Order: sequence, then C-alpha cells, then structure tokens
Amino acid sequence: QMMKFAWDNYKQYALGKNELRPLTRNGHIGNMFGGLRGATVIDALDTLYIMELEEEFQEAKQWVEKSFDLNVNGEASLFEVNIRYIGGLLATYYLTGEEVFRSKALELGEKLLPAFNTPTGIPRGVINLGSGMSWSWGWASAGSSILAEFGTLHLEFLHLSELSGNPVFAEKATYPVSLSPPQVMNIRRVLNRVEKPQGLYPNFLSPVTGSWVQHHVSIGGLGDSFYEYLIKSWLMSDKKDSEAKKMYDDALEAIEKHLVKKSAGGLTYIAEWRGGILDHKMGHLACFSGGMIALGAEHGPEQRRQRHRQLAAEITSTCHESYARSDTRLGPEAFRFDAGSEATATRLSERYYILRPEVVESYMYLWRLTHEPKYRNWGWEVVQALEKHCRVDSGFSGIRDVYTTTPTHDNMQQSFFLAETLKYLYLLFCEDDVLSLEDWVFNTEAHPLPINHTDSKA
Repeated sequence: QMMKFAWDNYKQYALGKNELRPLTRNGHIGNMFGGLRGATVIDALDTLYIMELEEEFQEAKQWVEKSFDLNVNGEASLFEVNIRYIGGLLATYYLTGEEVFRSKALELGEKLLPAFNTPTGIPRGVINLGSGMSWSWGWASAGSSILAEFGTLHLEFLHLSELSGNPVFAEKATYPVSLSPPQVMNIRRVLNRVEKPQGLYPNFLSPVTGSWVQHHVSIGGLGDSFYEYLIKSWLMSDKKDSEAKKMYDDALEAIEKHLVKKSAGGLTYIAEWRGGILDHKMGHLACFSGGMIALGAEHGPEQRRQRHRQLAAEITSTCHESYARSDTRLGPEAFRFDAGSEATATRLSERYYILRPEVVESYMYLWRLTHEPKYRNWGWEVVQALEKHCRVDSGFSGIRDVYTTTPTHDNMQQSFFLAETLKYLYLLFCEDDVLSLEDWVFNTEAHPLPINHTDSKA
C-alpha cells in the first residue's frame, strides 16, 4: 500500500522527473544524473515487480520503452548512475527476461566507460554522458576518486560483461580470471598494491598516482559500499572469487581492531578514523554494516562466525537505538558517542531523516539469518513511524528533525525510498524464498542480481 501510494503520486505529479516533491506536487531533476531522467521509475521497477503491482509495473515499463532517453549531455555521478540506473535495469531484466531492460543497461554502461581513462584505471567520479569527458568531484580532496564510488562497480560491471559478451566492463571493475589482463591496471590491483595504513582503506585515492590522498577512513558515506561489494562479489561468484573474500576478511579484521568501540552505556559502534584520531560518530549510512557483517559471518571458521554474528547483532541494535531515542522513532543522519550523549545527533545539521534504508536493510538480513522476532518488530516500528511522520497528502517526504514530533518536511521523495526502504521492509515480512539470499545478491541500491550458480546449471 505504501509503495503504491509513493508510485501513484510520483506518476501523477512527477513522471519522467527524477524524484517527486510531494508537498509542492511537482518533480525534481537535480544534477546527479547528468541529464538522465526517470530515476524513480528505474529505481522502482523491480520493487513494483516483486510486490506484484502489475499495473504499476507496466506503467513504469512503458515509460522506459517510450520515454527513457540516453542521449543526454550533463555531468553525472558515475556511482549514482551505476547503482540506480544500471542496477535497476539489470535487476529488472533478470526478474522479467524482457529485452528492453538489458539493451538500455548495456547502452548506458558503454557511456560510463570513458571515466576509466586515467593513468591508473581508477575512474573519475563525474562523467559527461554526452562527450565522455570525466573529472573528479570539486569537493573531493585534491582531485581524488572516492573509495565507495570506484569500489561499487564490481557487481554491475560483471553482469554487463556477461550480458554483452564484452569483457571490457569486467576488466574495468574487477578480476575475472578467465579474461586476459586488461590494458588498464584495474581497480582491485591498484588497491592490493597500495599500502594500507593499519590495514585500513582511506576514502580518497588519486586516479593519477594510485596513492591515498588523505587518511580518512569511514564505514559510512565515502567508504561504505566498497566493503559491501567485496563480500557480495564473492557471494555473486558462487564463492569462487577468493581474492574478494580475502580483501573483505582483512578489511573487516582491521575495522574490528581499530574502529569498533563500545560506549559507556554498552553500545557497540564503528567510529571514523582521521589520520589515527578517532571520531566517535556513526552515520546512518554506516548502519548497513550490521547486515553486511551478518551476511559475511555465515562463511568462515566457527569462532569467527560467532564473533561476527555477535558484532552484527550489536551494531544493528545500536542503530535501532538511534531510532528508539528520537521522538519520531526515526533515526538521524548521524549520531555520536561523546559528551554523555549516546546514539543521538548532537549537531543540528545531523538531525534530519531522508527516508534512508540502511537500518531496515540490516533488520532484513538479521531476520533472514536469525529469525529473531525482534527484527520484524523493529521493522514494524519503522513502518508506523514513516506512516505517521513522513506520509503527506501526495507521497512520502523526509523530515528535517527527528527529535520533534511536529517535524518539518523536506519536500523530497527520494528514489531510494522506493528502491530500497520499501523493498527491504517488504522482504522483512515476506517468506525467505522471495528473492532468497541463496540466489540473489542486492546491489547497494537494493537491486537484486543473480548469483552465478554455474555448477547447478550444468
């Protein structure tokens, strides 16, 4: 019902724009997608499909067939276009088998390749989809590329290679053993070669020199999905990509050693690291890590499995506390563990909630891996809070302050609300065989990609 409400309002007031502005009942285009349109359509397709909202799915598919134009000029985030558009199109193709989604994904994938033309093969963050020119984000330190951006291409690019029969995508992104070593020194090779401070991966890397630009480490924004894609690359390869597994295990070990902390009140959290000095804050984005660690904990020696299961449960519980300790029962963008405050936002600029999915994402994984009822209960609390504080007359909106029960709305229904937040909530209350974790891996925008069970097909 929530998905249908979000979609119907988008369709009525903003179809073809990137997001719905529900208070003003119009559309928003933004500057992240370089002239591409319909971000909400592409992000919502697979969710509509698995929820069996057939009429709505057909409306979305028709828009893709008739109106989705890839011949655009403008600055696009390589990362955002990859996870939302390529991910959404690939997932919908695998779910439905309909050719239009495959061909659009491949056509768009081709347009992203020039971003990799750098001395190291580490792509730049921004690309003009028309001219193929690429550059680094103005705000990123000294023209660097961002770990979570260039580290979050593997899953999609492997599928692009497989579907197109063109190894170039995989060469750019990763490791396929079957392919000749690429002309560019690919991403993983650069990362394996570069010195890691204390085994940690900083968030900024120069695409020119292949060395770190500053020593800021975070499991939240800027770093987050790099780690997620290591364990998921291994899972998607049917556990054959042992390099990804080793990189994940080593990274998690360094994180456990240097960043995992316990607050005075007994809450486990993952701090950020700035050149050796810890910043005792955790972003909402970092709350995906409970689910990731639980997923990774299923595989490995028993002692480590137990430890990681425990860690995953504790982090997820801390993220639940960030919701439980707010008046709206929704969590802030970032929360701190200092000066006597725990799991709460102390800065005004961190008190907003923009319909983010990471906390319910972890609830979904922990439910599926443990079947402890509390995870469904916690998910239901979120459903009720969203209905109470984020539903407006014409859609759902983020709120500017989770600590007031009369919140101001931000007038934005993010496309990831339909792609991720509502999908993970739905899956939390589904049977485990709906998009089973045995057969599917979710990209970082919750778009399901099939696990390559080569043996079973033989």
